Amino acid sequence: MRYFIIMLVLSFIVIGCSKKNADDYLKSAEDNLKNNKVQEAVSELEGFMSEYAEHEKAPEVLAKLASVYQNRMIKNIPEQESLLKAVEFYKKVFMEYPKSTLAPTSLFMSGFILANELKKFDAAKTQYELFLEKFPKHELAESAREELKNLGLSPEEILKNKTSPSI
Repeated sequence: MRYFIIMLVLSFIVIGCSKKNADDYLKSAEDNLKNNKVQEAVSELEGFMSEYAEHEKAPEVLAKLASVYQNRMIKNIPEQESLLKAVEFYKKVFMEYPKSTLAPTSLFMSGFILANELKKFDAAKTQYELFLEKFPKHELAESAREELKNLGLSPEEILKNKTSPSI
């Protein structure tokens, strides 16, 4: 009986100590990124999100995940899939943490990737219009207006429109 109680207490100690805290996840992810172990970093960031979605740094973690995918840092997934994941994570920042200081930039970036990388102009338009509705005075609002005005145009067409005299 004594052996059973000792083993029970030890198992509670081991189980109680085995859960990583938020800072452990973040430190490990940062170290992995520094050492170019991107997949391991993503696993740590996703682990953080699964256990600490209510943590104050959760929007930051989602934005970091979005950045990893936007910059195509994971080599074994196709470019389009990586960019779609970036959009997904940026949207998640805005949708799940609308009061975060990262929400406006994340919403803008989702539109930017959709327009300029994926050429999904209708989806980009929706994101930019939502951005302007929610954040009309944000420092990126003028950029969103310009993006909407130039949606689907080639760089040459944009330049031509800027240099042509207005009638």
